[in-house]
Amino acid sequence: MKNILSSRIGIIITGSIIGAIAVILQAAGNPPNMGICVACFERDIAGALGLHRADVVQYLRPEIPAIVLGAFIISIIMKEYKPRAGSSTLIRFFLGMFAMIGALVFLGCPWRALLRLAGGDLNSLLGLLGLICGIAVGVLFLNKGYNLGRTYSNNKASGWIFPAFMLALVLLNVFEVSFSESGPIFFSAKGPGSMHANVLISLAAGLAFGVIAQRSRFCTMGSIRDIILARDFHLMSGVAALLVTAFIGNLILGKFNPGFTAQPVAHSNHLWNFLGMTLAGLAFALAGGCPGRQLILSGEGDADAGVFVMGMITGAAFAHNLSLAGKPDSMAEEVVTLGGPGIYGQAAVIIGILFCLVIGFTMREKLTVKS
Repeated sequence: MKNILSSRIGIIITGSIIGAIAVILQAAGNPPNMGICVACFERDIAGALGLHRADVVQYLRPEIPAIVLGAFIISIIMKEYKPRAGSSTLIRFFLGMFAMIGALVFLGCPWRALLRLAGGDLNSLLGLLGLICGIAVGVLFLNKGYNLGRTYSNNKASGWIFPAFMLALVLLNVFEVSFSESGPIFFSAKGPGSMHANVLISLAAGLAFGVIAQRSRFCTMGSIRDIILARDFHLMSGVAALLVTAFIGNLILGKFNPGFTAQPVAHSNHLWNFLGMTLAGLAFALAGGCPGRQLILSGEGDADAGVFVMGMITGAAFAHNLSLAGKPDSMAEEVVTLGGPGIYGQAAVIIGILFCLVIGFTMREKLTVKS
């Protein structure tokens, strides 16, 4: 069967659908400019499980497990389910951790950076520039022989573990399980964690995301990498479609608010918006995919991608327990207080960039020159 979504028109349709679903999720109750954000939603999941105690960002977001399950189901149907693992597992875990720290310093993943821009948040431009810069450095390493090693085929049952874990998260949300009188599972009573769409709407949206992203190979990191490496704009056409569709949706709903200040769950500390996403982009490039793509790969049976996702969830716990995450700008009596990361968050970004550079320089195969 021909995969229509892998064509040029197919990737544009995919991006348009993702952008439309994101706007619908915002209208249905998800936080503003955060219809879908892999980093933010994995952070909320970490909080709901008690891995951090920031009470404003704790909710078992159904979209994340639904994306994995959607990719899992469609990959089995289309005979693309291929359990594999074994490629520099611990490195991938720490890449996931540092990717999350960088994303939470910026306050969003690449998908949210696009949605923030579509909603008028001009701070996202600094984040997107940082993302491009980080990926460009990663591409330099790829050109110099960077490789995390080969993966090995596993028993089919091994690929069920991560989707099963995601299904368990869905059930914990649906039945609102509480393991003790004071939690977990934790559910925010205020802040972004308290803002969410109906569970069924979130599940349907996540499943749709998973299915179409798996079929189209949609990836924001990959779109930038392909342009730098091969001047290939195939994936970027889907990213552009996402941005345009979300922008039109925000205009229709009256949610477009251009500017740098008073943007929802965002800060205007430009240097750290840039550097946070530089770290995230570099980690994504070295790991081989943006956080959304890693969810899709984990659903297809890629345990290495699952390890990266678990690294991101762990990184979210560290980011909030150790005060590494950026804080949004605040406004009182029409006076804006600049947010952004504190000294520990700034140090973590620098350490993360150094870690990625060391990995990039050391994990290289010797390139042979043909005479």
